[in-house]
Amino acid sequence: MNRLLDSLRRIRLPRLGALTGRARRLSARQLILWGAALVVAIGVLLLARNITTCWRLTPLPGIAPSNCSGGGLNPLGTPVVSDAITGIEGLPPTPELAAPEIEYPTWDGGSRVNVVFFGLRGGETAGEDCPLCTDTIIVFTIDPISKTAGMISVPRDLYVNIPGSSGCSGVNDGYCRINTSWTTGEALKLPGGGPALAMKTVSLFLGVPIQYYVQVDFDTFIEMVRLVGGIDVYVDRDYKLKRLGGGQDVIKITCCGMRHLTGAAALAYARCRSVSQGCDDGDVGRSHRQQQVILAMRDRVLDPKRFPELMARAPEIYNTLQAGIKTNIPLEDGLKLAALGSAIPIDQIQQGVVDDHMVNFGNVTLGGQDAAVLLPIPDKIRELRDRIFTTGGPTSPIAQGDPTALMQADGARVYVTNNSYTATLEQRTANFLLSQGMQVIGLGTPTGVSDTSVVVLYSPKLYTLRYLINPLGMIASSNQIRFQPDAASPVDIEIRLGNDWVSKLPAGF
Repeated sequence: MNRLLDSLRRIRLPRLGALTGRARRLSARQLILWGAALVVAIGVLLLARNITTCWRLTPLPGIAPSNCSGGGLNPLGTPVVSDAITGIEGLPPTPELAAPEIEYPTWDGGSRVNVVFFGLRGGETAGEDCPLCTDTIIVFTIDPISKTAGMISVPRDLYVNIPGSSGCSGVNDGYCRINTSWTTGEALKLPGGGPALAMKTVSLFLGVPIQYYVQVDFDTFIEMVRLVGGIDVYVDRDYKLKRLGGGQDVIKITCCGMRHLTGAAALAYARCRSVSQGCDDGDVGRSHRQQQVILAMRDRVLDPKRFPELMARAPEIYNTLQAGIKTNIPLEDGLKLAALGSAIPIDQIQQGVVDDHMVNFGNVTLGGQDAAVLLPIPDKIRELRDRIFTTGGPTSPIAQGDPTALMQADGARVYVTNNSYTATLEQRTANFLLSQGMQVIGLGTPTGVSDTSVVVLYSPKLYTLRYLINPLGMIASSNQIRFQPDAASPVDIEIRLGNDWVSKLPAGF
């Protein structure tokens, strides 16, 4: 093919002026030969272009245009494989295209942070035809400065706009049940896949930014409850619950009082919404039970009497979390959230559910069949959101204020320790921090000379930490931050100065 193209390139056609000047001297036979050569050349060029454009026998970059036989694009924008080559031996299988990566919103460590929890059905048996549907959706919010938190449960049947999708009612309106957003993101190979689209869908629905997600499937949840030794919840009715995967066996829970639930029982209790199982309160009741289970897990993990047992199981717990939980939370931020969450009293965690008073009941056609959905009432849902996200509103204006003012409002008790070669550096730094409004209550004992400064957090004073990172630039990397929760510590933060701080200390101190 290359030789043919090179030969064609070497053909020199006469210039227009020369052609008209010699036309009279050419015989009829010569004119016919030149014309035939020109036709053959054009035909060969078109054939070569068509072959190379629609070539399929070996990999070539790009996607064949729609005029190629058996090629082109389907409505989702992915290549259509030609039936003509199906089954040919030696050809590799069509690769599974991964969703493009996406950059998620970041948390500065001091402002309000929002995390959405997704519970996926996973690989269940009969009757479950959507393993990637997020039947549990709970948005958690934490405000470091007020040491408050909240959670909002979002029903799975809410009929909402799913960005970037055509919807599922057949009218191309972009609307579908909210629990299908993860599946849609995976199917369309959108940037970030299912997690990114599910986060964006929930964020647009509630009108709040969401920095992180956590996804757990049902089997992993059962294992987590087992590893912490079960949970204790208060029940106010009798239950006959179905186990995961169906079967004839039922889990009976009798009324009334505190009941200890194993992993399978905890999952069945959290998922129950059937009248035959004792749950006549539908999705709203199920959302309350899910929040009840989550808080019971928190109590179990934070119970000091459980620490020795949990520490003994730490490797097993870690392996379970690593294998069965998906999240975009970096390790550093995970440590911050763990320290912050453990310091928030249970009475400072508000709970809310998008219930029947905040929706209208409707019916749409999904997959050719009539389906019941919940139609949100925006004004009522905004009221719930603002209540859960404290009186400051969903973005907490105080968290967006001046870093110095936020640090001062944090009220952190601070020690300053000199681990540098420079004498009196700790006293001069303490004077500087006092001038900024920081509450320095003493000077610590040096722990050894170091080239880098380190900040040790004994309690989650994250606005003070953010101040030390950003305005002062005292800390340059996450390796300089250490979390050592200690409720008995006389200080909240210890600043261990290294040689790197000597040149950064403002003049005059």
